[in-house]
Parts: sequence; C-alpha cells; structure tokens
Amino acid sequence: MKQYNVNGMSCAACSTRVEKAVSKVEGVTSCSVSLLTNSMGVEGDAKEADILAAVEKAGYSASVKGENTAKPTEHAEEEFLKDKETPVLKKRLILSFCFLVPLMYLSMGHMMWNWPLPGILAENHVAMGILQLLLTGCVMIINQKFFVSGFQSLLHGAPNMDTLVALGAGASFGYSTYALFAMTDAQMRQDMAGVMTYMHEFYFESAAMILTLITVGKMLEARSKGKTTDALKGLMRLAPKTAVVIRNGQEQTVSIEQVRKGDVFVVRPGEHIPVDGIVLEGSSAIDESALTGESIPVDKKAGDIVSAATLNQSGYIRCEASRVGEDTTLSQIIQMVSDAAATKAPIAKVADKVSGVFVPIVIVIAVITIAVWMLAGESVGFALARGIAVLVISCPCALGLATPVAIMVGSGKGAKNGVMFKTAVSLEETGKVQIVALDKTGTITSGEPKVTDVIPDSKIAREELLEIAYALEKKSEHPLAKAILSYAKEQKVPDGIEVSEFQAVPGNGLSGLNDGENLTGGNLNFIRQHAEVSENVEAEARKLADQGKTPLFFARNGRFLGMIAVADVIKEDSPQAVQELQNMGIRVVMLTGDNEQTARAIGAQAGVDEVIAGVLPEGKEEVIRRLKNQGKVAMVGDGINDAPALTRADMGIAIGAGTDIAIDAADVVLMKSRLTDVPAAIRLSRATLRNIHENLFWAFIYNVIGIPLAAGIWYPLFGWKLNPMFGAAAMSLSSVCVVTNALRLNWFRMKDATRDRKIKTRKKQEEMTMEKTMKIEGMMCGHCEASVKKALEALAEVEAAEVSHEKGTAVVTLRSEVSDEVLKKAVEEKDYTVVEIR
Repeated sequence: MKQYNVNGMSCAACSTRVEKAVSKVEGVTSCSVSLLTNSMGVEGDAKEADILAAVEKAGYSASVKGENTAKPTEHAEEEFLKDKETPVLKKRLILSFCFLVPLMYLSMGHMMWNWPLPGILAENHVAMGILQLLLTGCVMIINQKFFVSGFQSLLHGAPNMDTLVALGAGASFGYSTYALFAMTDAQMRQDMAGVMTYMHEFYFESAAMILTLITVGKMLEARSKGKTTDALKGLMRLAPKTAVVIRNGQEQTVSIEQVRKGDVFVVRPGEHIPVDGIVLEGSSAIDESALTGESIPVDKKAGDIVSAATLNQSGYIRCEASRVGEDTTLSQIIQMVSDAAATKAPIAKVADKVSGVFVPIVIVIAVITIAVWMLAGESVGFALARGIAVLVISCPCALGLATPVAIMVGSGKGAKNGVMFKTAVSLEETGKVQIVALDKTGTITSGEPKVTDVIPDSKIAREELLEIAYALEKKSEHPLAKAILSYAKEQKVPDGIEVSEFQAVPGNGLSGLNDGENLTGGNLNFIRQHAEVSENVEAEARKLADQGKTPLFFARNGRFLGMIAVADVIKEDSPQAVQELQNMGIRVVMLTGDNEQTARAIGAQAGVDEVIAGVLPEGKEEVIRRLKNQGKVAMVGDGINDAPALTRADMGIAIGAGTDIAIDAADVVLMKSRLTDVPAAIRLSRATLRNIHENLFWAFIYNVIGIPLAAGIWYPLFGWKLNPMFGAAAMSLSSVCVVTNALRLNWFRMKDATRDRKIKTRKKQEEMTMEKTMKIEGMMCGHCEASVKKALEALAEVEAAEVSHEKGTAVVTLRSEVSDEVLKKAVEEKDYTVVEIR
C-alpha cells in the first residue's frame, strides 16, 4: 500500500470526495482516506503523478508520505502525526476573541442590558452598526480559511463542513450589512422608528460568534485527535537515535541509519537496544514492555534474540545486527498501526455514504426552511436566522470521525499490549468470530518436546538410565533426542560414556557400543528385538501414550533399563485461554497432524471443544473451509504449514514467535506469543466495535434532533427556536464528544475476563451440529439399511445416521468433524458404493 499525505480536508465530505476522485484513476484497485490522520492509502499500479493530480482536481493537495525527508520512516511519520493544527487554531481563537468581546458588548451588552457606551456611540446607531461591521469583518478575515475552503469546495461541486460555516456566517454578515445600509437610509429620512427596527435586524454578532465557536470546536477536536495517535507517536519515540558499533576493533557511536545488517553492536545497562539482533556474548535482563506490554524483564543469553527499543537493564551484551531500518520489529509494529489507521472498517462505509450527500442535503433544507418561514408570513430576519441555524448546527465531522478515531485508539491500545491488528477490517471483524481453530504445535503447546517422566527398571538407578540415554541420544539429530539432551544438561548428567559404531534406524531407534556392551534405545517394537519387556512396562507405556506422551525404551546387552517419556507440553496459559474463549461463547477446535491418541490427550488438557487430528497443511485449509459453513472462523497458528489455513479463515491470527510466512498470512499478530492474547484481541475488537456504534449513534441522533430544532419545527407548538450561535456551539461540541468517547478505549482492560459478554450461549454452541448427506448405491432392503446405519454409527464422530434404501441416501449427524474418506470407507467396507457426499 502506497501512502500519501492529504491537505485541506475539513470533514467527512472532504475525505469521501478525495476517495471517490482517486478511486476513478486508472490502475487504482482500492483507496482509503483517513480524516483523522489526513492520510490516504492507495493500492494498485497507478502512477503517483496521476493520483496527485486527481487529488488536486478534487480541490485538495497531496504529497507522497515520507518524500523530501532524510529522516527514517518512523521519524518522518512522527513528524507528520505531530499536532500542527492546535497551535494555529489557538492563535486564531485568541485573535478572534480580541474582536468578539467588544462586538458582544456592543450588540448584546448595550442593546439587551443597557451597558454604558462612550457618548460618541451611545445615541449614534449608525456608528454602532459600522463598528459592529468592522469588528465582524476582522473576525472573518482571521478565520478566512472557512470561506476559502468552503467556497472552493462549493465551486468544485463538493460542498463540505466549511461550506456550511461559510454560508451561515456569510448570510448573517450579508443580511446585517443590508440592514445597516437600510438604517442609513432611514436615518437620512429622519425615520427613527425605522432606525430602531433595523438595529434589531443586525446579526453581526452571530456571524462572528459562529466562526469563533466553530474554531473553539476545531481546536478541541484537533487536541482530542492528537491524543488518539498518542500510542503510535509513543512507539515512534521509542526508536533509538544512535548505536554503539564495533568498527576496526573500536567502539564507535553512529546514527541509527548507519547500522548495517551483520554489524556487531554493544549495549550497556540502562541503554536501549538500537536494532534487532542476536546476542553473541554476555547476558542480561531485557525489559520488553515497550513492544509486548509484559512488565517482567526477560533473561537473555548468547544465541537469544533482542529487539530494537527494548531496555537493557543489567548486563553488558555484544550483539550482531539481524534486522535494521524498516525491517526491525519496532518499525513493523509502527507500520502495522499506521496501516490500520489508513484503512477503513466495513462499518465506516455507512457513514461515508451519508457524508457524501450530507452537506448538499443540509443546504437544501436550509433554503427550504427560509422559504417556508417567509411564506408563513415571518420576517426575513426570522426566516434567515432559522436557515442559518440549520447550516451551522449540521455536523458531517462527527459522522466522519466516528469510526476512524475508535480504530486508531483501538489499534494503538492493542499495539501497547502486544496485539497487532494489520488493518481496520481485522480490528472490526475479530470480535465477530464464533469459532476459533487452534493449531496444536507451537500454539497450544510449546513446540519443543520436553522430558516429562523418567522411569528406570527396579534394578538400576535413575542416574544410570539418564547417563546411558544421554550417551546414545547426543549423537542423534531427532527432535526427541534434543529433549533428552536438554533435560540431561539441566540434571547435570555426567558426559562420561562414549558410544562407538553408532547407528540410527529411521523410525525405530538407536544403537551403539560402549566397552563392548550393546546400547540400544527407541520405540517398543525396536527394543523388543533387543530385550524382554514385561507386561507391566507395556501397560505403563500405554498409559503414558494415552496422556499424549511418547515413551522411549532403553536396554544394555539385552537387559531392559527403563523408559523416558517425552512430550510437547502445553503452554501454561493454554487452558486459561481456551476457557476464556468458551466463556465468551466461542467454540474452540484444535487442529493437528499428530495421531488421534496424542491429539485427544493434548486436547483434553487444554479443554478444547473438539479435536481434529491427522490433518496435513492442505487438510487444515479444508477443515477451515468446512468450519466456515458453521460460523465466522478465526485460525490461530505459528508455522509455515499453517499459512494456507490462516489465509482461508475469516480471521488469521499468528503467534508472534512463529515464522515470517505465518505472520505475513495473518490479519492479527500476537507479539508475546501467548494464547491468552487471543481472547484479549477479541475483547478489544468487541469494545472498539461497540465504541464505533456509540459514536455513530450520537452522530446520527445529534443531526436528527438538531436539524429540525434549528429549522423551527417546534416553534408553532412550543415556541422553541434556536439561536444560530447556540447551533454553532452544538456543532463544535458534537465532534469533540465523538472523539472523547473514542478516547475511553484507552482505559479498556483487554485482559480482564470478568466482564466477558457472550455473543452466543454455550448451550447453543454445544447444540451446533453438522449434517452430511451420502448418496449410496447397492442398498436393496431394510437389512442393507441396518448394515449401513450400524457401520456409520460405529464411528466416534457420528451422532446418528438416518438411512433409506428407497432414496439411496444416508443423512449423517456429526458430533465432531470427520473426513469424507472415513465415512466413505466405513460404508464401502460393507460392500456398498458411495457416489457422493455433501
């Protein structure tokens, strides 16, 4: 996605106008404009010059983001996100008040409350009118941006919020100027009654007050909008500016831009890691809270990975740079948050459609309001006041900001807590998932086999079994061997036995010689060829296998020594994560390529609703495809083999410690690699969507209530009429309220499971079933029906089967997923032919 800066936008109508103009450029496949960050994301192969020309033709200006700057991307981005509007608006506001205060004293203080005036003005109404005109003119010049932008947009056929303000203030000023000239004519004719009548027709203070109040609202809105990007700016400020690298054997402090991949850099206690790297020497405790939100420091030693912007708390370390510049973890996080802000959530399309026609409709309503009141016999001043009130109370900004401010705050909140939403779509849609499919290895489990049990034969010591196992396994490259080696080192097993004539029998075991003695280790079938294994040992081995563990057997010179069980143990937080998901009304399914027995053991420990075992990578994608028929599916995985399933799912969630391919294929990335962040991400998504709904409700209801009130609908019944000045104040506050509501997400506790609100009850989830209809040839009678029914219902995954030889079908109700091949095999073993399964 190519990103651009867009200048000159003032409301949602502007962003919609730009989006439509750029979308029409040849080669543009998608375009998303953010009013919040004044940015635009464009996908496709269109030329930059054509895109910039389209923006300019629409009446705005644009530039390629990061262009004409020598700073790193995140620094340029931070500079762009800097609140430049507030200081300008503050200066305009102060100057406006300097002229507004005397204007209000004249128009309201003197006229309404008889406050004193200098003698030269007290009885000179024409002079008072001229002074009001001059003071109002000064306020209009100070706030000329409303008029320039408003009328330019009107000329381009795309009126915006500035157009409404300019028309409202301009109409007030124009009619008041007419009244002033009419007053001078009455003065010349010595018509003092006419002079006083026209004196009450002045709306100079309304014109000035409208502009000033809108500027107040704009300033408050700018400040609030600035706070919505605090999370992103905070991440950017974490980026170190310098690094200490080793060049020619000497330590040199260089700017971060000069660090190259492969450079060796050093970090002392209290310093930040400058780029991503691998520890070569030393050890330390690293505070990674800036990236992961985890407050507890992580111990690092040689071989471990460190990330840019994390804090070295204790030891001196030497590292090799592995990722620099835009490739660092920090830069990728910043890019993800920035991209999320630059994209649009599906729900924003509703507001965009309304915003696109909002301003023209309001102008028409204002004109109709003026015409109706004049036809009703009211004065021009009364009718004009109602029309102006309609113009200045209408607020397309609140509609335009309702979604992007919540998306920005929500994605920033997630980033602070190690949950990265790549786009606004992913932030909105994650909370809607009904089924979560979890990969087993590396997601539910640690992904690294560990020794769980050491069971020596009664006639040898535990230490002797470990020593022999260590001697054999240290020559093997098998993952299970690495688990035994790691455990042996932890237990400080002596490395005294040397094995010669080592042999590895693939899929079976290992053998070797030590001082003329045969040492063997492997699975049960292999060890039986070398030693006698008792029934008690086999029973114990079966018990371990039922628990999802892999027993390894060892023997010496034909004598059984014992067994060591190895398993890929589940992560500590996996059962908690599964329970939280279930409490949120979400069905949890575990996918794995492991055998059924091991998979069900792990599934039982984690507490998942359903286990689907023995699936290959393409099989996982097939399972996700079927699960999507039952509801919106999120897939959580970490490996290359998970990428197809992550892509196929409605929402792909990658474990941050996983492969780059899995991360690239996913919509959400969990930087802390903790499964409990899955329910946390769903909670945050739901809270953000709820916040968007609140914002849109208030934005719509504000206009639904405000516009009829301003038009004077209730005046004949209750005598209610709205002063244009109060309409301007209400318009200003509406946007501020929407932005402030979005800022509440900063205090949302995404890890708090106590308030989980179920979208669908567990009972309903458990009642969710799946049916498959099989078309079968060869059934001739009731006996055939019974035979097929019995074969199908013998499968553990089948709840019931309704078989009809007349229709040639079997309708199978499943309690869990089962492949078509399994169903087909069960029937065809009874000598019937399965033609189709649907």
